[in-house]
Amino acid sequence: MAPTAPRRETIRRRRTGRRHPVVATLMALPLAALLLIVFDGWETVATQASSVGAMLGR
Repeated sequence: MAPTAPRRETIRRRRTGRRHPVVATLMALPLAALLLIVFDGWETVATQASSVGAMLGR
C-alpha cells in the first residue's frame, strides 16, 4: 500500500455556549406558527387572553 499524506482534522468543533436569542426565535417561529394553524390555536390564545383579562378586571 502506498503511503498517504497525513489527514488534517476536517471536522470542526462545535462552539460551546448559547445561541443568540434572535436566532433561537427565528428557529422556533415557523414551528410555532404551524402548530397554531394545524391545531386551531388562534382561538385558544384569544380565549385564554380574554379569560386572563377578565380575571384582571379589564
